[in-house]
This record gives sequence, structure tokens and C-alpha cells, in this order.
Amino acid sequence: MLFSKAISCRTRGRGLYDLTDTVQALLPHVEEGLCHLFIHHTSASLVITENADRAVHEDLERFLGALVMDGDPRFAHVAEGPDDMSAHVRSVLTQTELNVPVRGGRLDLGTWQGIYLWEHRTSAHTRKVTCSLLA
Repeated sequence: MLFSKAISCRTRGRGLYDLTDTVQALLPHVEEGLCHLFIHHTSASLVITENADRAVHEDLERFLGALVMDGDPRFAHVAEGPDDMSAHVRSVLTQTELNVPVRGGRLDLGTWQGIYLWEHRTSAHTRKVTCSLLA
């Protein structure tokens, strides 16, 4: 059985947005299988990371911000502002898709893991993620 559904996530700008419960809500009839997630954007990404301590998210953002700076003079692509190309680089360095096993009707994540959309733009956006379930 294959099931696919689009998830919409409204962001408030740069940061990590927890999708774990939204994805889990799509699984009530899937006992065992694989959940595949794909983001339809080039300036946001998907990650599995710590879900208990917000300092982890702040540290990740601080690290990536030092690695890929907004307004870097090496970037020619600035059509939508100084965070445009840096957002594209950030998404290439992270992930556009994730696979998570499903066991016992639940996402088989580790104790401290969550599924996050990582918004790399500084302004608010509505992001689309396709969730495909293979059971």
C-alpha cells in the first residue's frame, strides 16, 4: 500500500519547525512500513535532530550562520535579498528528503529525535512537504 499526502507548514522565518506530530497523525492505519518525506523548496530543508533542548536548535543555527553568511559578497544570486543565496547553500548542505521507519503504528524515532523543517529564509513562508507512506 502506498499513501501520499502534502503537509503545509507556515514558518515565521529562519529556524526549526517541529513536524513530528503532524507526520505521526498521518499514520493511524500503518502498522509497519516506511515514511518518506520530501520538501518542495530550495531554501528550506528537512532534518532529524534533538527534540528536548532548544539550545541544540540555537547552536545549529549559529553554526550554520557562521558557515554560510547572509550577504556574502561571493554570491551573485541576490534576486530576493541578502538571505537568498545563503538559504540555497544551507539547503544543499542539509537535506531535502528523509526516510523514517514505522513500527507499531508509530514513527520509529529515537528517544530524543524529532522531524523538523529548517527554514533558511529570514522572512515567513508557507512550505510544502510530501509525506509518502509505504506499508
